[in-house]
Amino acid sequence: MSTTGRDQSSAPAASDLAAALREAGFVRLVARADGDSLAATGVLARALDARGTPFQATVVRPFSDATRATDADLTVAVGHADATADVSVTGPEPSSVTAFEAVGELDQSPDPTLALAGTIAAGDVSGPVVEAAESAGIERRLGVAVPVPDLADGLAHSTLVDAPFSGDADAAADALAELDLPADGEVPEALDENDHRRVASLVALAVTGSEAAADRAGERVERALRPYVGGPFETVGGYADVLDAAARERPGIAVALALGHDGLREEALAAWRSHAERAHTAVTDATTRRYDGVFVARGASMPVGTVARLVADFRSPEPVTLVVGEDDAAARSTDGTDVFAAIDAAASATDGDATGTEDRARAQFAGERYEFVETFREAL
Repeated sequence: MSTTGRDQSSAPAASDLAAALREAGFVRLVARADGDSLAATGVLARALDARGTPFQATVVRPFSDATRATDADLTVAVGHADATADVSVTGPEPSSVTAFEAVGELDQSPDPTLALAGTIAAGDVSGPVVEAAESAGIERRLGVAVPVPDLADGLAHSTLVDAPFSGDADAAADALAELDLPADGEVPEALDENDHRRVASLVALAVTGSEAAADRAGERVERALRPYVGGPFETVGGYADVLDAAARERPGIAVALALGHDGLREEALAAWRSHAERAHTAVTDATTRRYDGVFVARGASMPVGTVARLVADFRSPEPVTLVVGEDDAAARSTDGTDVFAAIDAAASATDGDATGTEDRARAQFAGERYEFVETFREAL
C-alpha cells in the first residue's frame, strides 16, 4: 500500500524558515536527491556555518525519511515533504529560491552562483536569484552549458539535452569535427564567439532534427544554451548538471561539493559521467509504447527519474510520460495532468509506495510491471 504520499504544494515563507534557523542550536538539513534540493541545502549550510551554527547535511533517497539520526533540535527537509521533519521546504518554486531568500533574512550573503545552479537544475531560473547573480558579475555567453572545457566530453555527458550523440563521446567528437571544432579530447584554449555560436547551433539542430524528437524538444533545449559563466565548473548550467547527477550517484560527494569543499571536482565529474551514460543508454535502449495521452518507456536497471525527465522533454509525443524499471518507476506531466494520483494508484495496486507532486512523481512496487502500467493508465 502506498504510504509515502504527495509532497505539499505550499512552502514555508523564507522569513519563517529564517526564524526557525535563527533560533536553532544544531540544524540537520536533509536534501532530496536532486540538484535543486542539494544546491538549496548548500546555500543554507554555508549561511549556518558563517553564523557559527552547527549543522549536519545529508541527502535522502526517494522513499527514505528524515528521521533524526542525531540530536539536532531542528530538522529541515529540503525539496520534499516529510512528516518527521520540523520544516519541509517544498512548493512550486525551486527550493534554491526559498533558501536564497531565507539566508538574506538571516542577514547573510547567500552564494548566488550556487543558488542559480539550483534553479537551473529545477528548470525554473527565477528572478531574484538571477538578479543577484547578475549583480555579482555572473554573465551569459553564447554556447552550451557544460561543466568541462572538453566539448566532446561535455556534450556526450550532458543530461540537459538528449541528442543523437548523447552518451557517446566518440559520436560527439565526430559531430564537432565535422564543423572543425575541437574534438577527440582536445581542450580549446579559447573559443571565440563564432565558435560558441556554432556549438550551440550544432546542439539545437541535433536535438530538434532527430526523428525521435518531441515537439517540445526545441523549447527544452533552451535550458542548455547561452549559459551563465561562473562557479567551480566551466558554466553554471554545467555545475547544475553535476550537482543533480552527483546527488543521485554519490550523495556524500554531492553534499561536500554543495558545501564548497575543494578537491572533489574529479570525483563529482566521474559521478556525472556515470549517471549520464546510464541515463542516455536507458533512453536509447528502452522499449516504448504510445497510448492515448501517455508514453511508456520500459527498461531494466536505470535512473528512472532522470530518464523520465529526458524522455518527457525530448522524446515523448504525449503529455504524460511513464518510465518503468524492474521495481521502480517515474512519471512526468507537461500539461498539468496529475501524475501523482495515477502513480499512487498503480503503486497501491502493486504493494508499493509513491511520492512526488502533480507534475512529477516516483514509485517503487513489488508486483508485475504490466499491472503497474495498466493501473496507471486507468487512473489518469
